[in-house]
Amino acid sequence: MGQTGSVLFPCVPLDTRFSDIEIRCNDMVICSEIKPSSLEKHEWCRITKNLGQSSATIHNKSSDAILVDKAVVPKDGAVDIISGSEIVPGPEEQGYLQYRFTIMPAPESRTQLLQISIDPEHAKCSICLNIWHDVVTAAPCLHNFCNGCFSEWMRRSEEKHKHVLCPQCRTTVQYVGKNHFLKNIQEEILKVDAALRRPAEDIAVLDSSASIQSNLIIGSKRKRRLNMPAPTHEERDSLRLQCPQCVANIGGYRCEHHGAHLQCHLCQGMMPFRANLQVPLHCKGCDRPFCGAYWSSENVTQGVSGPVCVRETFRPISERTITRIPFITHEMNRHEQDITQRCIAHMEKTVPDVVAEWLRLFNNREIDRSRMPLNHAETITASTHVCNDCYDKLVGFLLYWFRITLPRNHLPADVAAREDCWYGYACRTQHHNEDHARKRNHVCRPTRGNHHF
Repeated sequence: MGQTGSVLFPCVPLDTRFSDIEIRCNDMVICSEIKPSSLEKHEWCRITKNLGQSSATIHNKSSDAILVDKAVVPKDGAVDIISGSEIVPGPEEQGYLQYRFTIMPAPESRTQLLQISIDPEHAKCSICLNIWHDVVTAAPCLHNFCNGCFSEWMRRSEEKHKHVLCPQCRTTVQYVGKNHFLKNIQEEILKVDAALRRPAEDIAVLDSSASIQSNLIIGSKRKRRLNMPAPTHEERDSLRLQCPQCVANIGGYRCEHHGAHLQCHLCQGMMPFRANLQVPLHCKGCDRPFCGAYWSSENVTQGVSGPVCVRETFRPISERTITRIPFITHEMNRHEQDITQRCIAHMEKTVPDVVAEWLRLFNNREIDRSRMPLNHAETITASTHVCNDCYDKLVGFLLYWFRITLPRNHLPADVAAREDCWYGYACRTQHHNEDHARKRNHVCRPTRGNHHF
């Protein structure tokens, strides 16, 4: 088990309107608010870390006594404190803030790492005999392969055989999907032994062949003869896994008996996995499969054997419109959403006007995308297909930039007078403390915490 590094000693105020005091050095003078009725800060104590890092010593530097675990510590006095000790920066609890002293690992070392020894031979694809790249797992046998290798194997198998067989054990494959846990192990192995890395041109070939973005369902139930009895409840459930092109030839295409399928994240209906089509089957923002664009391209508006989505559920960004500020905007802080709405109205604009303006800047790559809450952020353009959820996230991201670039004199007077929250958009208190969410500006960059940049 790995050793933890430096330790963080915060003093957490019991009144959530006030921010934590982080003690990151061995000896620190505390200057903070001492009364809930005033934001004025005072130097009232010094905290020194003790050896062993399981306790500290607090020195009273105020002009009066302070309380530590209800015991009086006189001026210039000192006492040891441990995690959980309650401190009052005054001679009595009434009228003073209360802090709880806490000991926790620093953010960069908060998680203890379990060291696992792995033979690289057990992390190799049995097709190319190299360390996995973008590893996928086949079920039910649970053997692992490179995405590009297995995608190519699957294409060839579907051309020549009735089923897709596992390249390693020849079991019939029913499902295949990305394995993010093994991908982390793959990356750690390559960090330790760079000699196992493949040339960049080989990786490019693998990536060009890779077609598995989400879980694939391979194969289908045996087709029913006309003279067979009515299906049971269990058989009806299995028939729901068929797509319209499993039942009939539509648009010149009918699914193979063993063909791979994707299950739509929205309607839970099935669609054939046709990797060579130009029609997008996955949302670029979340990598989840959606069937709206595919069935629209096949002119299917209603499923016979299962549900299908309409085109409006999965469209290019440029074809979408929005009339209201999405609920998830500004980390779901309704006070900040209301301020953004007021700012837009004050400029005599509408939400669609502002979103269209900032989408143009986004498409021209005039906006920093490092905070964009979507996958493949650098490759997304106005012509990219995204689902409804990801579109709302994109709009929230654009409205964040609209607000953060507004000069303070363009804000309503009551808003401009607010102080920025130290933790900015990453503040957790805004989600459970209405007063804090309203009084502090949270549409700003953090100046403290793990999100500081």
